Amino acid sequence: MARILVAEDEVAVREFIRRVLETRGHAVVAVADGAEALVKLSRDNFDLLLADIAMPNMDGVELTLKATRDWPNLTVLLMSGIEMERRRAHGIGQLAHAILRKPFSMVDLVQAVEAALEIAADAD
Repeated sequence: MARILVAEDEVAVREFIRRVLETRGHAVVAVADGAEALVKLSRDNFDLLLADIAMPNMDGVELTLKATRDWPNLTVLLMSGIEMERRRAHGIGQLAHAILRKPFSMVDLVQAVEAALEIAADAD
């Protein structure tokens, strides 16, 4: 299965995502913000970055811009419950696979992650 890096500042959401994806067989590393995510990306290989748009220290848009610049083959899936943030993220073009709308169900999460990973596999 895939190695997935999750960047989410809300502990409950981060743990929900981690547990759901691990039950699907994925190896998941979860961090609290974009700055931590960049450190993890520099130290390990990941198939997917799943990042909240609104986070402290470095938001998901800035993280996406830096991550896709330094790791161009990394697939990114963003998430947000704030309409204004989702609109702002659409400005980053094709760098992110999609934006998952919060709150989401376990089924929504799994479908979005599997779709992003399938597209990444097709690109290889």
